[in-house]
Amino acid sequence: MITTDICIIGAGPVGLFAVFEAGLLKMRCHLIDALPQVGGQLSEIYPQKPIYDIPGYPEIKAQELVDNLMEQIEPFHPTFTLGERVEALERQDDGSFVITTNDSTSVHCQVVVIAGGLGCFEPRKPEIQNLEQFEGKGVAYMVKNPEQLRDRRVVLAGGGDSALDWTIFLANIAKEVTLVHRSDSFRGAPDSAEKVFELAKEGRINLVLQSTITSITGSGHLQEVTITAKDKTVTTLAADNLIPLFGLTPKLGPIADWGLHIDKAAISVDTTDYSTNVERIYAIGDINTYPGKLKLILSGFHEAALMCQSAFKYVYPNQKLSFKYTTVNGIPTF
Repeated sequence: MITTDICIIGAGPVGLFAVFEAGLLKMRCHLIDALPQVGGQLSEIYPQKPIYDIPGYPEIKAQELVDNLMEQIEPFHPTFTLGERVEALERQDDGSFVITTNDSTSVHCQVVVIAGGLGCFEPRKPEIQNLEQFEGKGVAYMVKNPEQLRDRRVVLAGGGDSALDWTIFLANIAKEVTLVHRSDSFRGAPDSAEKVFELAKEGRINLVLQSTITSITGSGHLQEVTITAKDKTVTTLAADNLIPLFGLTPKLGPIADWGLHIDKAAISVDTTDYSTNVERIYAIGDINTYPGKLKLILSGFHEAALMCQSAFKYVYPNQKLSFKYTTVNGIPTF
């Protein structure tokens, strides 16, 4: 039995930052993730993707952010169970919990924090003829290593931040980049959209709006992409790679049976502390929902900080929330 103060389900960036905030309050953390490494979607889906909205970093690669977070929490000595899924939650007589994984690992904790992670999501697949036939043969739903796309003809589909960011990034790597979007405006950051329009104006990318990809063909590997516009005009493009980027669909798994309030596959929380309707269970990051929710890493960091302030009362019920610390060689010392 592993004993800790807070058990965090999900070792992505928000879960990792929660360790830091908890550590400042002298609370120990154990993290569980279905993936074999920390970092969540950042490490598994797009480790080389540039991120532009982290304070203090005009641009930082996804894996670099994960590495920095790991360095930041090292002084607090968190423990990890990786490559295992949470299967069961059992409340104890004193209000604490025992969490059990699919590999029979048991964790006793005072507080449970659900921080999502790739284990709770799967890519949204567009309705394209023959799509699954070419998965792994030119069709992928993520970019793990952009160097594999160097000097290739790449078609991206989508209108969110990932589609915009990868279009900008691959414009300097791929032989030809085409972005297909069903609307004439984007859901992603306006600054990124402006950069994409500018790249198209300069002729560095092909921007195909008010259109959708309807079919793909090839002999053993993707060779052509067929695009249909709203006016029914059909265009066929030569392509080596197709990357549909339509986001992820959350899959709560056993968590859906814990009595939590669920709204469209996300967990409803109280924004005063990001607690759920079940006492001692919190949800932070993309897995939660509330009015005005923004699915940003920055928002998740904010949620983690407030959550830890609230969780303190369960870990130290007889103490007031106050602490002082100094640093020795940059390491917090209480």
